[in-house]
Amino acid sequence: MKRWLQTALAVTLAGSISSVSALDRDSPPYQPGQSVSGIVRVWESEQMQSVTRRWQEGFHRYHPNARVVVNRQGSDTAVAGLYTGSADVALLGRDPTASELQAFEWIFRYKPTQLEVMTGSLDAPGKSPALVAFVHKDNPLSKLTLAQLDAIFGHDLRRGEQGIRTWGQLGLRGKWANRPIHLYGFDAYSGSGRFFRHLVLLDSRNMNWDRVREIADRNSDGPEMGAGRRILYSLSKDRLGIAVSNLPLGKLQVKPLALAVDVTGPFVAATKENLVSRNYPLVRAGIALINRASGQAVDPTVKEFLRYILSREGQDDIVKEGNFLPLNPGNIEVQLHQLD
Repeated sequence: MKRWLQTALAVTLAGSISSVSALDRDSPPYQPGQSVSGIVRVWESEQMQSVTRRWQEGFHRYHPNARVVVNRQGSDTAVAGLYTGSADVALLGRDPTASELQAFEWIFRYKPTQLEVMTGSLDAPGKSPALVAFVHKDNPLSKLTLAQLDAIFGHDLRRGEQGIRTWGQLGLRGKWANRPIHLYGFDAYSGSGRFFRHLVLLDSRNMNWDRVREIADRNSDGPEMGAGRRILYSLSKDRLGIAVSNLPLGKLQVKPLALAVDVTGPFVAATKENLVSRNYPLVRAGIALINRASGQAVDPTVKEFLRYILSREGQDDIVKEGNFLPLNPGNIEVQLHQLD
């Protein structure tokens, strides 16, 4: 690689990391509340292992008599580890499902304590990437509300909009006005599909199935041709399409849209800064669940491990990993409060 290109890439990468890291500079540094020992059992998704390894090492530096033991069987088994007593912490790259929470509550008669420990990625496949609405690059549309997305993809219309079927209903004129909208998205029962139905359709399962082309991951696909990219590849061939996917790797003939919760705005683009600040409406989070009965203290070793994760050092570990994003200081304060 030419030296000038190496330098340019290094400067770009450093600027990207520092701009995100600057958002958590006010996070409190880690100060052990007490010396702890013993084992913290963590069940997690494989996609989180590069971050948890840093957390293991960082926590051990402060507590050499404590160990973090990680079981990487996936997000879909992590909560089961918690309610069967096999895990102390369940780490998920998504919100727990209603059935997972019900299973835990059926055994203990209370809900698990839930904390956000990181922000999802901007564009890294498998790293809880934000969802983004796209149109073909030739489409003049530039923004949408979540209510409009619900009216385009959904059937129950829980956000109060009338159903949207043509581009004219989104304000486009001329040759676009009476043309039908073609829909592309994730398999509704994938992690991304469930997230979309939860946040945009307000947990409705009734989509406009006759118009939606669902695209699922295939085992033979590498990350560069997973479901998200195949959704956008399909959209790039369809000027009348709209898609919900992740930001693409490489160039495709598609255009991301700014999103707002409702017409009052603000309309926000998917950027690292907007994800960390939570101004972007379709951002995801990494979640930690623990078993804590009402009025009971958190196990001291588990508490110190979570306090490390939520400290400046723990959040810097996320930035150094390079895919997931840190929490903002206000969010960290809320999470720490739940441990007290």
